[in-house]
Amino acid sequence: MSTLFDPVQAGDLKLANRIVMAPLTRNRSPNAIPPDIAATYYAQRASAGLLITEATAISHQGQGYADVPGLYGTEQLDAWKRVTDAVHAKGGKIVVQLWHVGRVSHTELQPDGGKPVAPSAITAKTKTVLIKDGVPTFVETSEPRALDAGELPGIVHAYAVAARSAVETAGFDGVEVHGANGYLLDQFLKDGSNKRTDDYGGSIENRARLLLEATRAVVDAIGGGKTGIRLSPVTPANDVHDSNPQPLFTYVVKQLAQLDLAYIHIIEGATGGPREIEDRPFDYEALRPRTAKPAARAHGWSTTATTGRWPKKR
Repeated sequence: MSTLFDPVQAGDLKLANRIVMAPLTRNRSPNAIPPDIAATYYAQRASAGLLITEATAISHQGQGYADVPGLYGTEQLDAWKRVTDAVHAKGGKIVVQLWHVGRVSHTELQPDGGKPVAPSAITAKTKTVLIKDGVPTFVETSEPRALDAGELPGIVHAYAVAARSAVETAGFDGVEVHGANGYLLDQFLKDGSNKRTDDYGGSIENRARLLLEATRAVVDAIGGGKTGIRLSPVTPANDVHDSNPQPLFTYVVKQLAQLDLAYIHIIEGATGGPREIEDRPFDYEALRPRTAKPAARAHGWSTTATTGRWPKKR
């Protein structure tokens, strides 16, 4: 019988054990540049089989919280390289979580003070963080604008560029696409935040389109074996919800299986809350068979709730 301390293969990632450090949002990177202490922080945790970094913006437009790191500038990439070097020196493996927050942002954090972007112009009933007089302060998110369909290829391209830069320049072992917790890709997925009537709204297939296009672009850039994705079928985080999540995520996971990803990371229940949400029942185990792909290498599967599980060898 396998134990938590046995090695496991997740795509191209050969992990020394089955302990995974989940991503934790950190407001510790002024000017979106990880400081030297970030290298110490992650190196101290390198004995875990896999480290998943704090959410990291793929572009300036993707920023939504003060002092959150990015992957779109030379200084940012150089700083992350110091982090990955420190982790690798300790024998660890580390992937970076790719983030575009969409509407969970504020005009003060956007290029030229513009509005945050979203699938539809619906303000999220949640808060973000700004620095006021040197003090981190919670503020209401700004009203977003709906993205024009012509802008979406640029966002997909930004995911690919960030992934390639993360692996080839910053030295990460792979990336995790953040498709959860009410951020941009999740906003497109769920009908509570996506009221579009074009090819990116309405049907399940249309609402899943941007997430799948972005993930395919990342796979094309660095390979499926270095790519993971995080999903959250029912979390109410950041004022997001879907009227019928079971068929939505059944479709999404089935499509993702075709990309031969290293792993799929599922958040069970509410982020930082209960696994079971009374008015949002969900069968997580029903998704597992959807990850299978004939003649493909074994797919990773993990969930986070009060406990985490890594896939059995198969």
